Amino acid sequence: MSNDQERADLLESLAAQRRFLRRTVDGLTDGQARLRPTASELCLGGIVKHVALMEAGWARFALGGAEAMQAVQVDWSSQFCMEEDETLDDFLAIWEGTAGATDELVRTLDLNKIHELPRAPWFPPGATRSVRRAFTHLIAEIAQHAGHADILRESIDGQKTMG
Repeated sequence: MSNDQERADLLESLAAQRRFLRRTVDGLTDGQARLRPTASELCLGGIVKHVALMEAGWARFALGGAEAMQAVQVDWSSQFCMEEDETLDDFLAIWEGTAGATDELVRTLDLNKIHELPRAPWFPPGATRSVRRAFTHLIAEIAQHAGHADILRESIDGQKTMG
């Protein structure tokens, strides 16, 4: 596979998973986006907020490794919440800007570049990831959260994105 084809495949996969999640939250009010209709603490606005922040983090990793990824402190306790002063449209706008920047990185970065992962309980000490793997991980993360979102949306108003 050519490098251009690989980049096109990554971009297509990112776009598809982003579309699923965006379609899932389409037409929701902020009140609906804050609802927690299942046993989970997840809400749709919080999922979009998390995906925007998570995508920005992996983009920083692709650019400069663990140090760049950790340059922005993440409040894990509020990352999946949608506070009263936050709006779904704000999260979607932030994510749109982040997605555009990520897509540019997919087009331009050396996919073979390897960075050490940050120290975190979910990464083995000294583990590394290539930029390519960071982008494929991002695709998987967005897909997983799109699936969560689909369940929440169906619980709120019966709409299904993927079913």
